Amino acid sequence: MPFALVDCNNFYVSCEKVFNPGLEGKPVVVLSNNDGCIIARSNEAKALGIKMGEPFFRCREIIQRYNVRVYSSNFSLYGDMSARVMETLGLLCPDMEIYSIDEAFLSLDKGIPDPIAWGMGVRKTVLKWTGVPVSIGIGPTKTLAKVAAHVAKAMPEGVVYTGADADAVLKDVDVADVWGIGVKYARKLKAMGIRTALELKDLPDNWIKRHMRSTGLRTVMELKGIACIQLGDVAFTKKSVMCSRSFGRDVHDLGELEEAVAAYASRAAEKIRAQGSAASCIQIFLASGSLRETGHGIVSSSVELPEATSYTPEIIRMVKLMVGRLYRSGTVYKKAGVILSGLVDRGKVQKSLFCPSRETPASQRLMETMDSLNQRWGRGTITFAAGGIERPWKMRQARRSPRFTTSWDELPLARAN
Repeated sequence: MPFALVDCNNFYVSCEKVFNPGLEGKPVVVLSNNDGCIIARSNEAKALGIKMGEPFFRCREIIQRYNVRVYSSNFSLYGDMSARVMETLGLLCPDMEIYSIDEAFLSLDKGIPDPIAWGMGVRKTVLKWTGVPVSIGIGPTKTLAKVAAHVAKAMPEGVVYTGADADAVLKDVDVADVWGIGVKYARKLKAMGIRTALELKDLPDNWIKRHMRSTGLRTVMELKGIACIQLGDVAFTKKSVMCSRSFGRDVHDLGELEEAVAAYASRAAEKIRAQGSAASCIQIFLASGSLRETGHGIVSSSVELPEATSYTPEIIRMVKLMVGRLYRSGTVYKKAGVILSGLVDRGKVQKSLFCPSRETPASQRLMETMDSLNQRWGRGTITFAAGGIERPWKMRQARRSPRFTTSWDELPLARAN
């Protein structure tokens, strides 16, 4: 059964263009948290030589020279637009697996007579319904579909099918761009003279087993058209979850520091509940000063819980206690983070004989209701007061566009002349 990989083109930038058509054809970049680094670029920005992950301050000259439009990350908007794209794909092909915020695998019916025509129809529908352009790779395996989608981004029709002659596609694909080949293996392969996906595919199985183990062999089998990865096979449960941010300004006050860490703890707890986990260990860290200052340093604290939990109030209570122990008056704090680890299945939590559980069936229902409301109406619809209201410490987003689809106060306005 063939697979299709649908990949949104320059997704964050495309989301900005949906609500600002004047950006079409213009160089556009989107910045990371606190407006630090470039995390998305339009094709026009790429042509100017602006690199992914490059610090914003290093690009100021070229940005000013070519009038590059710059936006702060607007994850509320991007998350909602992603949901719209995925909902559209689900209507077109119910047998679907969401791979990332801007990618999804579809399992296709073998009876599709013309995969290219089918893919172009999907592209047209997604663009019409959501405004987001996509590229589509189709192949007999997920790896070949991923390779095809990578190639499709450079094609005007935006669809590539590897079923008929996969070698014609693989011969022009860098081995580093093959799904499952990390930086380490790519460097090793190139040192041995193996530079393309086709050269990797043609290597003997014994050589692959010796140098790349079973995971490498699975990738090569997929390149040969033998499906080894089905829908859902790449899903996994994280062993730890971290929520960390740099502050938008220097933090000196204990109360503000507690607010920030409580907000990060709340977000981390939401993440582990989403994957059905509970945390056995809580760790926090506080970073002070900067790398250029002699006062720079990171202090941390951790606690093992007598009973794993995903109950946000309990996690907030613990992190506030740890912040109080780590805080030093007169210190300038730049960043903080919360790490929840020792994750276990929420349905298999080992109860403690000596410490009464704070996570009751009623508290679990409360968390599920809160998560459901935030998922439906947008993150932050319901929050814990411990995480602050005004949040003066929150990250800088000086160039953020309005949250057109998730905030009533920022709905786009239509004016009639």
